Amino acid sequence: MEHHTRSTLTGGQGTPERVRAGIVSGYVFRVIREQLGHTQDGFAEAFGVSPDTIAGWESGRRPLTSVPVGQTLVHRHRLMRMGTALGLLTALERALEADALLASALDDSQPTEASPLGAWVMQRDLVEVLTWPLTGAAPTPVRNLPKPPRPRRGPAPGAPELSAEDRARFFTRMRETAEQARGGGDFLLRRQALYLAGFDADTDTSDWLAHQQRLERPDDWLIRWLNSRSVAAIEARQGDRDRMAHFITHTLGDDETAEAANLNYWAYWIGESTHIELSDDFIASPAPSFWHGYRLLDHLVRGLTPRHGFFDLNVHTLWSLLAARPNLLRAPSAAGTALRHRLPVMLDDLQLSPQARRELEGIRYAIRLAEA
Repeated sequence: MEHHTRSTLTGGQGTPERVRAGIVSGYVFRVIREQLGHTQDGFAEAFGVSPDTIAGWESGRRPLTSVPVGQTLVHRHRLMRMGTALGLLTALERALEADALLASALDDSQPTEASPLGAWVMQRDLVEVLTWPLTGAAPTPVRNLPKPPRPRRGPAPGAPELSAEDRARFFTRMRETAEQARGGGDFLLRRQALYLAGFDADTDTSDWLAHQQRLERPDDWLIRWLNSRSVAAIEARQGDRDRMAHFITHTLGDDETAEAANLNYWAYWIGESTHIELSDDFIASPAPSFWHGYRLLDHLVRGLTPRHGFFDLNVHTLWSLLAARPNLLRAPSAAGTALRHRLPVMLDDLQLSPQARRELEGIRYAIRLAEA
């Protein structure tokens, strides 16, 4: 079961089908244009390019990733002056990175060990955009956007379009990368390839991931911790909450080192720090100083949805965060207000796990102390 086999994915005369290199950035660019209320012709005039160029960017025929860096900055400044939301500008930047990663993964001629996936520790804003054409789940900046001021002409895709063949090729490459990186000293590459492979909807994904986990016999504490967390996260995303409950109870528990690692991981994942990490070592820092917690507090409160697979982990992490940063409750914030309003509703839920109920009660007590 070491290698996952799929049918050969080729087009034409036995060669890999050509993949458009700018589908994600082109789609985000189109979203920006529509949010600003422009047609392709009007946008082309504002940018000083031809309508065919705009159409090529948006479709991926002329990928934005091929635009010189200096010209890309000029385009970004124009979009800022036109009133583009900061979140969409950030999404466009991440989309350019995502397109580069997708192109690399879909290039069968590139050795898996040369994958850029192991170059740095990825964060949520990039992963959400990267997996968008694979799952159809919109990233945060484009989720729940208002309808464009100008109605679209005819049917339009609701996400960047990647063919079924290319999605299959991507997940095959992720499995190959993870398998070949095992025992090779590039744990970050293996971990992130495994994580992305977990988005595969194939029926054998869970079994394959479980098999990969059984192959691991790490001596390093941090690697064991990250393996446990990754498996729990993948299983939770697929609807299995038991592995997450086991992770919270047995891997986190009352272990101060594990709790600090959990907070460090979350803080980096959601972007509390703008510093990019090149390895996972920062997660094991016993006294983190690179993040404050306000953004993490807001993220965790927004994620308190009882039926969500990550609900128990969100509750536990919030409980741990407020224990480590009690001042977060003393400063007025929209997240603090929302938490105070939602606590009674969550505690009325009869399906709460005993641990989540205890921790929510602990959070309520911490709020009372902060208000005293």
